[in-house]
Amino acid sequence: MSDVPAAFDVALFGEAMLLLVADRPGPIEDATSFHKRTAGAETNVAIGLARLGLKVGWASRLGTDSMGRALLATMRAEGIDCSHVICDAGQRTGFQFKGRVLDGSDPPVEYHRKGSAASHMGPADIDEAWLRSARHLHATGVFAAISATSLQAAIRTMDLMRGAGRTISFDPNLRPTLWSSPDVMRDTLNDLAARADWVLPGMEEGLFLTGHSTPEGVARFYRERGARLVVVKLGAEGAYFDSDSAGTGRIEGFPVAEVIDTVGAGDGFAAGLVSALLEGRSVPDAVRRGAWIGARAVQVLGDTEGLPTRAQLEEAGL
Repeated sequence: MSDVPAAFDVALFGEAMLLLVADRPGPIEDATSFHKRTAGAETNVAIGLARLGLKVGWASRLGTDSMGRALLATMRAEGIDCSHVICDAGQRTGFQFKGRVLDGSDPPVEYHRKGSAASHMGPADIDEAWLRSARHLHATGVFAAISATSLQAAIRTMDLMRGAGRTISFDPNLRPTLWSSPDVMRDTLNDLAARADWVLPGMEEGLFLTGHSTPEGVARFYRERGARLVVVKLGAEGAYFDSDSAGTGRIEGFPVAEVIDTVGAGDGFAAGLVSALLEGRSVPDAVRRGAWIGARAVQVLGDTEGLPTRAQLEEAGL
């Protein structure tokens, strides 16, 4: 580990999008009004960590349009350091529509992000001194997928943090429509995962990425490639972990009264796990916290409404 003291806890690079959630179930085109929220894998995790009291820095690009202004105000209101967010009047902010479902299935999502401000990010957007002043980097496969230059930035951030002796977590977050082919997606995400200390695939993701049909096999795949901890998310069944410090084990899922929206559950899980590990909690405790937050996330409409505060976390004894 680096002997240089850290100035803040977690750095994240990624795209924020304005999220417009339909007011009624059915095809998105049948909705007559939409609820405005935020979206983005990295920003979901950033908000989750900040609500738990961690010092979080987020680097990105936004337009100066109303959507960009709304997103920046939201992130600042969450207490996130946005000093490395570039607002460019010549670029536009990405957005997405999300439909409503009543059966607990994944809702339909329609993205409008091609050519967005964040897709123009590249290695030149990395303030190396700022990045290395974080204790930890959380990376996802989404930022790597939005453009060729963002992929190079993702690789560079991970290499810089590894060189500085900081820890890195990686959530594959498959987005097939953003990649040129399934094979390119698989090879690139596995290459990024090999740069991380903590790898957090879902079981379906793990099957695609590794070819293994069991959580044990998925975890072994990434452990053999250098990961110190692999947590395979199993939805309602909880999670399986394989680690240097705690061996292997399973954590049961938390009961859910009704599944409202599955989007963002994995990001909530990541916020819980990363926060606990940075606090020095054991791997089983960290996985349990992640599973609890993931269960909260599926019971609300938006991506971040279920993310708890520190007070709510303590009240739950986690």
